[in-house]
Amino acid sequence: MKVIRCLPFLFLVPCAFAQQAPWGRADIPISSHDRVYAADQTSNTVSVIDPESNKLLGVIRLGDPVPGALSPLYKGQLLVHGLGYSPDSKTLAVVSVGSNSVTLIDTATNKVRGTIYVGRSPHEAFFTPDGRELWVTVRGENYVSVIDPALMKETRRIEMTNGPGMTMFGPDGKYAFVCSSFLPEMTVVDAASHQILKRVPQASPFCPNIAVSPENDEVWITLKDAGKVQVFSAKPPFEQKALLDTGPITNHVNFVNNRNGKFAYITIGGANEVKVYRRGPTPALVATIPVGSLPHGIWPSGDGSRVYVAFENGGEAAAIDTLTNKVIANIPIGQTTQALVYVPNAVPDGPGTANLTPLGEAANSARLHLEAGGAAYPNAQASVSVNSLGLLDLVEVAAAGLASQAQYQVYIAESNHAPFGKLEPLAVFKTNPDGAGIVQAIGPLKALAAKGPASSTAASQRFLIVTDSKDANQVVLRQSNTSSAR
Repeated sequence: MKVIRCLPFLFLVPCAFAQQAPWGRADIPISSHDRVYAADQTSNTVSVIDPESNKLLGVIRLGDPVPGALSPLYKGQLLVHGLGYSPDSKTLAVVSVGSNSVTLIDTATNKVRGTIYVGRSPHEAFFTPDGRELWVTVRGENYVSVIDPALMKETRRIEMTNGPGMTMFGPDGKYAFVCSSFLPEMTVVDAASHQILKRVPQASPFCPNIAVSPENDEVWITLKDAGKVQVFSAKPPFEQKALLDTGPITNHVNFVNNRNGKFAYITIGGANEVKVYRRGPTPALVATIPVGSLPHGIWPSGDGSRVYVAFENGGEAAAIDTLTNKVIANIPIGQTTQALVYVPNAVPDGPGTANLTPLGEAANSARLHLEAGGAAYPNAQASVSVNSLGLLDLVEVAAAGLASQAQYQVYIAESNHAPFGKLEPLAVFKTNPDGAGIVQAIGPLKALAAKGPASSTAASQRFLIVTDSKDANQVVLRQSNTSSAR
């Protein structure tokens, strides 16, 4: 067998020179042994995708949908949200926010190995580069829970600022970087001694996601409340290198190296876009890729030739070719997806479909779009998902282009144009400093979409509008005439 070697920067062969954070490794070409995993928060499932065929193989069910999940006798997981995986690709770690748990899953068999319960509202988990520890940010409290994945128990807690959002390690395993979701501070920890080395100012309080570059020279954090990305040096003294205005509901960030250069890919939820920045002393925007509704999790393939993106309000994941920056596939997945990871060689042998089940009720969903309802905010828009939970439905509205830190009321209306008829209050939300906001509500809401999960007649259909919270006559968003169902 002839071995073709890729030599960085010589480009003798079209290779990507990618490395999977947080560990450096040689390129791994896409194959049916790889898996893409997506954490589906509403359906309490993990969607499993074969990237060679870009097909959904099935889901791993970790819990029941609401309202069954709210029973006092409920034993499953609730609000499946965060993902991490071991350096040997054999173990997937799944964080469930509502049940305060981390579930370890064998990637070859899709079988649950065990569940570890931690403190209030954990958010994300990731293994150290040597695989000996699993660090879980406990966002509802003030510490990172350090877990021994072999013993499946917590061994220590690293106390820090309230609301640690996510931990990521550099490829050399020396430092752990922990951003905060509640206070404007990133913490740098010595990974071996578990001692805090430095506290670095964040540009705003709410950081949900963090990534360390393959070269171990940069740390990128997303600031969801401000619509920005902050870049730090990954070496002492960990100074700020750049602050980028990226857009409303800036969600996740990850890296790709290919023959075109070195890039950061960022999901901009409020704009339904992925933005691509060329990395360097002054990061530069080089591409804006239109994608599905409310893009959230993002991760590169093992060779950097693709990035995969999950759509929180779209019920799909997309594969993007990183040389052309074009979407090449859309794959149906579970409901309200948050994190996504790509695990090379997750299934060394066989089809890897054991213990998977079909989407089932998680496939029962509809998409709506809200457009500007008046002249006050002409750029206002929102994506909406209506996800079936059986007898009930969950609606999620992700709005952008509104006033900064203002309060709004979501109503169900009899019409999507003036006069709107009888209004039924559904939810209240407050926007971030960047004028964006997300709100959820549960109820019998299928009538919001005429082509939704259940057939609706014109007489029974209802519509969403959003108004100023103090004046129901000031409509800022109204449901457009387009909707889709899956």
